[in-house]
Amino acid sequence: MMKNYRILDILRRGRTDLENHLIDGLVDGRVSRREFIRHGSLLGLSLPFLGSVGFAAGFGGMPSLARAQGTPGATIRVASSVPAAAIEPVSVADAGGLLMLQQVGEFLCLDGPDLVLKPMLAESWKPNDKGDVWTFTLRKGVKFHSGGEMKADDVVASIDRLADPANSSNALSVFTGFLQKGATKKIDDYTVEFHLDAPNGNFPYLVSSDNYNAIIVPADYKGDFEKNFNATGPFKLEKYTPKVGASFVRNDDYWGEKALPERTEFTFFGDIQPMILALQGGQVDVINQLPVLAGVALLNDPNVEILSLKSVAHHQVHMRTDMDPFKDARVRRAIALSIDRNKLQKGLMRGRASLGNDSPFAPVFPSTDTSVAQRQQDMTQAKQLMEAAGVGKGFKVTLTTERYLEIPEYAVLIQNAVKEIGIDLELTILDQGAYYGDAVFGKSNWLDSVMGITDYGHRGVPNVYLSAPLKSDGTWNSAHFKNAEYDQLVSGYIAALDLESQKQTAGKIQRLLLEETPVIFGYFFDYLTATAKGVTGVQPTAMSQNYLDRASKA
Repeated sequence: MMKNYRILDILRRGRTDLENHLIDGLVDGRVSRREFIRHGSLLGLSLPFLGSVGFAAGFGGMPSLARAQGTPGATIRVASSVPAAAIEPVSVADAGGLLMLQQVGEFLCLDGPDLVLKPMLAESWKPNDKGDVWTFTLRKGVKFHSGGEMKADDVVASIDRLADPANSSNALSVFTGFLQKGATKKIDDYTVEFHLDAPNGNFPYLVSSDNYNAIIVPADYKGDFEKNFNATGPFKLEKYTPKVGASFVRNDDYWGEKALPERTEFTFFGDIQPMILALQGGQVDVINQLPVLAGVALLNDPNVEILSLKSVAHHQVHMRTDMDPFKDARVRRAIALSIDRNKLQKGLMRGRASLGNDSPFAPVFPSTDTSVAQRQQDMTQAKQLMEAAGVGKGFKVTLTTERYLEIPEYAVLIQNAVKEIGIDLELTILDQGAYYGDAVFGKSNWLDSVMGITDYGHRGVPNVYLSAPLKSDGTWNSAHFKNAEYDQLVSGYIAALDLESQKQTAGKIQRLLLEETPVIFGYFFDYLTATAKGVTGVQPTAMSQNYLDRASKA
């Protein structure tokens, strides 16, 4: 299609320099349409506006979001992992718990499977010129299940709770260094400003569904969420029984389109195999997350639909850069070069994963520099590096990890790979509680082990992956990696509002991490949800959430 410069000029009027620079990138071909839509949504540009620009730039109309309307009135039954602790917005940190939280709770914005941000409790948002103040305009007429209207005071109180170090929220991994308690400001009843400690070009993701703790609850919340699950969502609590299950009913006072199902039921399981049997036997309609290896029997079952989402979830292999035998980066690179990533993708993950290149920049991130060459298995170079590092005869070391998803099998594959370069790798595989311990240095097998493998869930932007496990002061820096150049590059990446600037800095980070290799990122695995044939409208996210308001049964 031809470009329509007259319409483009009209669309540019009143836009900021940053927004017009993004439009220029699309028109000039420096930014792809996918990158344009995703980054435009981050800057708070509406999807209709982005579609109009795309059309005028010669890319045709936006894909239709219309879908068949299911039959209302069903009860949707879901198999879920057991929540590890109380259902509490401040502290929830596990898949089963955050799934419960999200059934009734909503966020300022929603991170979709395409990484495009969509309005939820906020109608719009925008940064200042520096990116250190973000202004959100709230939706009017939203009611809590208890009856009161959601306003700015509720948003301020909810986010302040998460940003308060005294509460030890899991959300501190996102907010630390950027958003302090007291920095969320009410401008009026429907406008909130976030005043950041440092510029953050990806900030809206930090208050989206990506940050699963960040549901909005009433300002006077007293820490008793499990009693009534009081929030704003399309379902409200019917019954919750710890360790057993939960049920929810349609919220007829919901601000948006009313939910199709009359009820949803969740049954908690301690293992995947009983979930599979329950789905096959007709006791449940949905398995919320299906691991590839454990669920391989369902992948080709004609009575089961597999919903597959591209994800940046991954399993990090860390090596202690402050301890022998991994002080020398050549040894770390040798281990990375011994691993056959294609075998991981095609064998271990049955093709349902993307190759990792030893940095958090997954292929699906628009800011990833795709010109950086993919690391491949190279046993000759790996052995040469071992010789150069003075350990050509090999050594013995222990890898400690958790019993979760495909991680134990991944550990065995690494054990076999490094044997070829002389490394005798012993495996210690623990249950998750023993592995994570108190999750602080000195009291955690995860953070203290000389080598380990750790599960990291999906995020819409790489900020947390870049900071918490890899910056010198990172709260999850299990590799004990300290590199001033890296820290500076990450600060620059996070501060950048412009996509092209992000890409440029990302490339430098990617190349530095290939050289240093404190952590091996072998693959990024797809998020799989299984549904019974005839169940439609189930909308999982790679964060382990599942939106069921459009679900129905044939």
